[in-house]
Amino acid sequence: MSSGTSSDTGNAALPGRPRGAVVSGPATARAVNVLAPNPSAMTLDGTNTWLVSEPDSELAVVIDPGPLDDVHLREVIATAEKAGKRIALTLLTHGHPDHAGGAVRFAELTGTKVRALDPALRLGDEGLAAGQAVRVGGLELRVVPTPGHTADSLCFHIPADRAVLTGDTILGRGTTVVAHPDGRLGDYLDSLRRLRSLTVDDGVHTVLPGHGPVLDDAQGAVEFYLAHRAHRLAQVETAVENGLTTPAEVVGHVYAEVDRALWPAAEWSVRAQLEYLREHGLIPGGPES
Repeated sequence: MSSGTSSDTGNAALPGRPRGAVVSGPATARAVNVLAPNPSAMTLDGTNTWLVSEPDSELAVVIDPGPLDDVHLREVIATAEKAGKRIALTLLTHGHPDHAGGAVRFAELTGTKVRALDPALRLGDEGLAAGQAVRVGGLELRVVPTPGHTADSLCFHIPADRAVLTGDTILGRGTTVVAHPDGRLGDYLDSLRRLRSLTVDDGVHTVLPGHGPVLDDAQGAVEFYLAHRAHRLAQVETAVENGLTTPAEVVGHVYAEVDRALWPAAEWSVRAQLEYLREHGLIPGGPES
């Protein structure tokens, strides 16, 4: 969930050091963005469909073909063909329709298999597992489990680019939603710490998000997300201590500065936060009203 927008000026001072406007085109030596035409309050500028390959290889991988939009799907294929490449595999970061809705049609157009954590999203026998390395045409992608936004969320580490494709786990602008009940806050915090270890131990410095601009300070982005989550959690705990009892009441108080169009999504996060606080004994137990 985006919690606001920013201008292109002063981006270097913003969390994660976002690049300028979100556009289709190269982002790293191996990753090219094809921006889907589905902008909204939840999807920011639209879904970033990532075309990834070794520079000298004829084979490419597509991560998150995006929504079911034939024009967009064909544009992804055309982008690969213009670069002299053939799409050999499709991967999904998670199953939300703005990322995966076009996967079946894209597989028809390209003749590729679709690999995902959720068996229901796969086309073919192979799934994806934590720590697995996916290799196509010399390209290496490492599978990083990052549940929290959804239970099936994955990131993909490109060691050669010192970059990580984050889907909706980290956005290029604002913050993401913990989509309760499928998403769980404890899992999400663990996933952010896992991504922080990539920046510290593996030298990852670039975030290639599912929405919004590329971030050139991966560690700064992760630290911002962790601090933001801690701040929101404290706000929710205080709201409950002050007598706010329902998720809707908490949203109206804690997310008062957020666009009301995002309040339904904010309620998912609040439900996840309330669950987390109850599990850790920080607020009284019992079902939400």
